[in-house]
Amino acid sequence: MSTGIHDKYESPLTSRYASPEMAALFSPANRYYTWRQLWLNLAKAEKELGVKGITDEAIEEMETHLILTKEDFEIAAIEEKRRRHDVMAHVYAFGQTAPKASGIIHLGATSCYVTDNGDLIILRKGLDLLLDKLARVIYHFSRFADKYKSLPTLGFTHFQPAQLTTVGKRATLWIQLLWDLRNITRARNDIGFRGVKGTTGTQASFLSLFDGDHDKVEALDARVCELFGFEILYPVTGQTYSRKIDIDILNPLSSFGATAHKIATDLRLLANLKEIEEPFEKDQIGSSAMAYKRNPMRCERVCSLSRHLMVLAQDTLMTNSVQWLERTLDDSANRRISLPEAFLTTDIVLSLLQNISEGLVVYPQVIQRHISQELPFMATENIIMAVTKKGGDRQECHEMIRVLSHQAASAVKEEGKENDLIERIKKTEYFKCIHDEIDSLLDPSTFIGRAPQQVDKFIKEHVNPALELYSEILKQDKHI
Repeated sequence: MSTGIHDKYESPLTSRYASPEMAALFSPANRYYTWRQLWLNLAKAEKELGVKGITDEAIEEMETHLILTKEDFEIAAIEEKRRRHDVMAHVYAFGQTAPKASGIIHLGATSCYVTDNGDLIILRKGLDLLLDKLARVIYHFSRFADKYKSLPTLGFTHFQPAQLTTVGKRATLWIQLLWDLRNITRARNDIGFRGVKGTTGTQASFLSLFDGDHDKVEALDARVCELFGFEILYPVTGQTYSRKIDIDILNPLSSFGATAHKIATDLRLLANLKEIEEPFEKDQIGSSAMAYKRNPMRCERVCSLSRHLMVLAQDTLMTNSVQWLERTLDDSANRRISLPEAFLTTDIVLSLLQNISEGLVVYPQVIQRHISQELPFMATENIIMAVTKKGGDRQECHEMIRVLSHQAASAVKEEGKENDLIERIKKTEYFKCIHDEIDSLLDPSTFIGRAPQQVDKFIKEHVNPALELYSEILKQDKHI
């Protein structure tokens, strides 16, 4: 049944969809590399503050072996199988490769020193990656909005034809992505460092290490935080940092999932109308059975993954609610799944949206045809006003329009004909006084209000300032 190569389940998030950068960030190699960085900086800070027995040679040996080798992983795996403890297995493995430091690695620390601080380091880097991608997506949708800011199109309420808008103005509604940029930025900047807090958060082991010197314990906590570039040090913790922090991080990601789903759904509806399509490659196959099809598969994938993303925040809510007293371990297995999956899924959705936003295809002739089918009904008030200005009776004109409109609507719905309301009006003697004005009264550009101006102002006053911090990142985008 199997060759042995593909006989284990692999998450499609990493094997099929995720970017190499995000997949690498949550990899075991980076996780344990981060742990070794934490042990190194702890040793450096302890040495600076006078802890005896930490030599320059030990520090140098730790620095030389931060990146794990295949042999390091094998040693750790054997030790974990024997000890049933992943942190101590990696303490042992690090000590084997840096023997001069083996006696001082993890000195005074508890497992959560590396697991929790390591998570915070990785999560912050993950948000940085996401914010860069999100800025690119916002940029491309804003350029699309600007390009099509004056192209009239049918607006829809209840997915029924409504007053005209423009293709670009509608795209500004997709740039509610700015709120996601704001929310994710806030979450990123609010991430603090657990620091060195000990087994139940009391720092008892470090107080003992420094012979009761409280100032040195506080200095150690602050110095390790500083070495990792964090501006916030959580003042109190239990054994773990509060799992409330995970809620603050995953909530904006799940909220972004709702935004992405709305954008992709809109584009799927517009693809059905044949007004706008996502990029479709020359040799791409839309359907195995129906060769003519151009399915919006990227947008469908966005919707599919966004649904998964939106529910992941529930894991953090439930996990935080059951963290008894200083901590329980029933958070661990859940977080190993929910946190990486939230970041990987967000990363994938952003990659898809970037691809979509870079290559959207607009079909103005189809859009115009749809407008022509509905605009006669929408223009009736303009026609009534024009007749009234020529001395006509509004109520009489309204009745004439009502009768002709019902006749035209019946022809469209019951006979499948085109909307011929305007032709009926032109053939009716009553409207002879405005025959020379009718075409101008039907100019779609007169029905779009301030849509173009709104797009200009929105981009100038809201989009461009929000993207200023990402100017260097945007310069690297080959599509800009």
